Amino acid sequence: MKLFLSSAGIKPETKDAFLNLIGKDPEECVVAFIPTACDLEEDKSYVQWTIDQLEELGLKISTIDLKGENERSLYDKLSKVDIICVNGGNTFYLLDWVKTTGFDKIVKKLLDEGKVYLGISAGSYICCPTIEVSTWKNHDNNIINLKDLTGINLVNFLMFVHYEDKYKNVVEDGIKTTSLPLAVLTNQQAIVVDGDNISLAGPKEVLTYNNFKFTG
Repeated sequence: MKLFLSSAGIKPETKDAFLNLIGKDPEECVVAFIPTACDLEEDKSYVQWTIDQLEELGLKISTIDLKGENERSLYDKLSKVDIICVNGGNTFYLLDWVKTTGFDKIVKKLLDEGKVYLGISAGSYICCPTIEVSTWKNHDNNIINLKDLTGINLVNFLMFVHYEDKYKNVVEDGIKTTSLPLAVLTNQQAIVVDGDNISLAGPKEVLTYNNFKFTG
């Protein structure tokens, strides 16, 4: 299973780690770009930023909106790509569509078949056991009143993304509410999961809690 879990996508500090993870010429790869989480955002300019990141690497992009899809149609489309990129936005809204469409049921099979998962912000949060960390900053509002915050559990830890020093107290208050391991990522960092190996891409100064362990 290969995952690249980031705050802000593929940055200069993390590009080499991403290219090593995909393991082949990016110009030979197709990425399924899933922008669904942006639907509730007023400013959607960051969607184009992500597209620009992908195109700069030479990746071919196939945009797939979860809305209107189902388990079978998603599997048919995603089985034809090399990389599955789930972009950021409202985490609660994204998770609701992930479960409604059955994406949560097929993604593990696709990763077992060799697809690479690229998570950005909300797209990273949904991979965790729960999306509870998205409630800590109050920037990501549960305006759809989602009751079940259980994630798709691709990893056994939590992440706090878009970290800046001003959020240190937010993290320290939030960590009191969970026993799960937590890694705190700036916009220049990403967690790389390659099988059992969990490593940090980008600057090596990182806050971790509850015995979070990098293994590589």
